[in-house]
Amino acid sequence: MTGGAPLDLLFLTQTYPRSAEDMAGPFIRDLALGLVRGGDRVTVLTPHAEGVAARWEEGGVEVISFRYAPERYEVLGYGRTLEADETVKAGAALAAPLYALAARQAVRRQLAERRYDLVHAHWIVPNGVVAAAVEPQVPFAIGLHGSDVFLAEKPGVRVFARWALGRTRLLTGCSPELVDRVRALGFPAERSRVIPYGVDVRAFSPQPERRPLWRQRLGVPEDAPLLLGVGRMATKKGFQVLIDALPVLLGEFPDLRVVLAGGGDLLDRFRAAVRPWADRVHLPGPVLRDTLPDLYRAADLFTLPAVHDARGNVDGLPNVILEAMASGLPVVASGISGVPLAVADGRTGRLVPEGDPGALLEALRELLASPQRRREMGAQGRRRAVAELTWDAVAARYREGYGMALESPLPEPV
Repeated sequence: MTGGAPLDLLFLTQTYPRSAEDMAGPFIRDLALGLVRGGDRVTVLTPHAEGVAARWEEGGVEVISFRYAPERYEVLGYGRTLEADETVKAGAALAAPLYALAARQAVRRQLAERRYDLVHAHWIVPNGVVAAAVEPQVPFAIGLHGSDVFLAEKPGVRVFARWALGRTRLLTGCSPELVDRVRALGFPAERSRVIPYGVDVRAFSPQPERRPLWRQRLGVPEDAPLLLGVGRMATKKGFQVLIDALPVLLGEFPDLRVVLAGGGDLLDRFRAAVRPWADRVHLPGPVLRDTLPDLYRAADLFTLPAVHDARGNVDGLPNVILEAMASGLPVVASGISGVPLAVADGRTGRLVPEGDPGALLEALRELLASPQRRREMGAQGRRRAVAELTWDAVAARYREGYGMALESPLPEPV
């Protein structure tokens, strides 16, 4: 269907929020909800895991989970596949063939039950390869999100990724770097789209009356400046760069408090590193999504000094940057991957070279020393999020890409 008619879309993903509080893959849910609000129909196929229902509906999005192994061996997706986002965990590697077979069968089953206009496989590895293995009855798209590109470039996987690309009509990605890296594997630029993630500007919004909630929970004084970072404790998030800058930063700003929120494989290591400042640096671990907006409201400044890890893995556009902007916070982040699509250097925050503690320190020092500058940047970031980065606006851009895919000829299988 083209010409603005509603689309019937099938998503294949290996991670999808299991509850309102879940932090696993919220951008897939939010995109699906945005498309549904625009009049489209979206069905999501996601793997089963402990506590995941067989089928449910949320906001008009139908979600179906598929089994691929006994529950104790269902270890793929939901942020469990990679060790510190750098290497595939042994259990995940063993489960991958079972996942691929079950996911392929799940897609086939849905296509047999109903006519869809387009299948969008999120993450080129594994789901792009899986969906490409289904006979091309309907147009097929691949969405890039970060670690999947790192996996697709591996010599043993690259041939499968190229094969899948030869069958797809549309490639989407949240950062120019991710899309360019996959184009280099063999995909025409004219059939690709760089589309940043969006943000729920109602859920993530400044509410000064709620500012004390997390401060009281963590014992942060009401008038202390609070620097916040949110994300998995993995190398590519770059929190190790911030920790290297902390001794000087804490020395120069004796009232400063720092919160680094999130779980992950490096959490214990980072907690040990900041132990000398335990009264001023807090690592509370994972934060439930429904309490996350209040954590942003407690802060004065947000940072995510993301990096390419030693294996070349990098995030596309971390959702937390958009959430911070929508919450009215200035953002200090590395100017890599998709981050410059959101953060305007000098207007909504500061962009610094990756892996440079000195540059990060200077940017943080500049904004910590100027509360007025922080407020101005935060307000500009909020305005930009509301005007350009809502999920409804992002969904409209995806819909344009889908329209292009539906009008283009089906690639010949290679």
